[in-house]
Amino acid sequence: MKAAIIGGGVIGGGWAARFLLNGWDVAVFDPDPEAERKIGEVLANARHALPGLYDRALPAEGRLSYHASLAEAVAGADWIQESVPERLDLKHKVFAQIAEAAPEGAVLGSSTSGFKPSELNAEGAQAIVAHPFNPVYLLPLIELVGDAGACERAAGILKTIGMFPLHVRKEIDAHIADRFLEAVWREALWLVTDGIATTEEIDEAIRMGFGLRWAQMGLFETYRIAGGEAGMKYFMEQFGPALKWPWTKLMDVPEFTSELVDLIATQSDAQSGHRTIRELERLRDDNLVGIMRALKKTGSGAGGVVAGHEAALPLADAAAELPVTAAQQVPATWADYNGHMNETHYLELGSRASDAFMALIGADAEYIAAGQSYFTVENVVKYLAEVRVGERLEVTTQVLKGEGKKLHLFHRIARGGEPVASVESLLLHVDLTTRRTCAPPPEVAERLSEIAARHGGMARPEGARL
Repeated sequence: MKAAIIGGGVIGGGWAARFLLNGWDVAVFDPDPEAERKIGEVLANARHALPGLYDRALPAEGRLSYHASLAEAVAGADWIQESVPERLDLKHKVFAQIAEAAPEGAVLGSSTSGFKPSELNAEGAQAIVAHPFNPVYLLPLIELVGDAGACERAAGILKTIGMFPLHVRKEIDAHIADRFLEAVWREALWLVTDGIATTEEIDEAIRMGFGLRWAQMGLFETYRIAGGEAGMKYFMEQFGPALKWPWTKLMDVPEFTSELVDLIATQSDAQSGHRTIRELERLRDDNLVGIMRALKKTGSGAGGVVAGHEAALPLADAAAELPVTAAQQVPATWADYNGHMNETHYLELGSRASDAFMALIGADAEYIAAGQSYFTVENVVKYLAEVRVGERLEVTTQVLKGEGKKLHLFHRIARGGEPVASVESLLLHVDLTTRRTCAPPPEVAERLSEIAARHGGMARPEGARL
């Protein structure tokens, strides 16, 4: 699959990273002589962050290419994403050039944050709004506006690269999410203008309070809880009258003077000026990965999208000589105060490898839900080399013993073929009703026996102790 990115700014670069890191070939056209450098910096952040969301390996990266003409970039593309500046005349000009060169059937999406499809297509284009959120390579939301059939097709593609398509029912200026942001931004400007709060204090109010709630529940579900046991109806009855009180100035705009710009800029510099933009982006991405990984465990919000995408990534091959039972990039959340991967996460990788091996022999989630599983009774972890954030690890599993109710596994953890650790695990098959050990059913025992027989001729791993 090939994506053509027209416009390589922050958003275009984010699109390039999202497609590229999900295995697509990506062709970029941007006349800016700095485009390749800028996209390269976005990609560096994306390579650091996106794989860290997942506990399975993403597909191998696609091929990235830069082109001197728009026609070259869109040739053979399955998806064409326009991300040029928000000028309608410029977008019309770009769409006309795309129409001359684009293959039939390619999706044409516009990253516009404000224009409606009727405006984009006023001169004959057949584009849909495909409005993402920065950073595009991490945040899953994508607002789709336009022809229902085209949006449905686009949604199917976007889900395969880990995004959450939201089809906007009717076209409207600024779509859905940016209208909320506009309201909050406008009120924030008034609070600064009136001397009530600084930029830092407003940011603290968001990130220390409702921002955390919104990340997992959004607006209406948060307020449903605020209504207590009586629910949303009670909340509306109690707090609805407040809508008539003059709390906000959402219908007014503060005068956008040079003094206001200087005030905001000065406060923002004092708040964050000690970090470069790239440092702030890296901090943002590491925090987002940590939050989204936490949400992934419960399937809440954006974490549910990551979990669903991860479930579609390839599993281990049971027929392989030594099956790859875990493969992922080390996320920043696994680093400790020494700046390297903490010891507990080696065991976590070994645990996940055991789970993956169980699934290979049929002891998967459905099997466990039916009342049987394997319990770990002993682990031996051996650390061989230091591992840092961003490095990719692969775990292969050898069966040392697999008969009766015993399962003895040796997990090798490697970085580019170099051994960095091993986790040796002894497990017993258990009936979850009685919580006592028992022999596995014939179908599981047979699959285990087949793999154990293949591994029986291999040398016992150096360092095996159990």
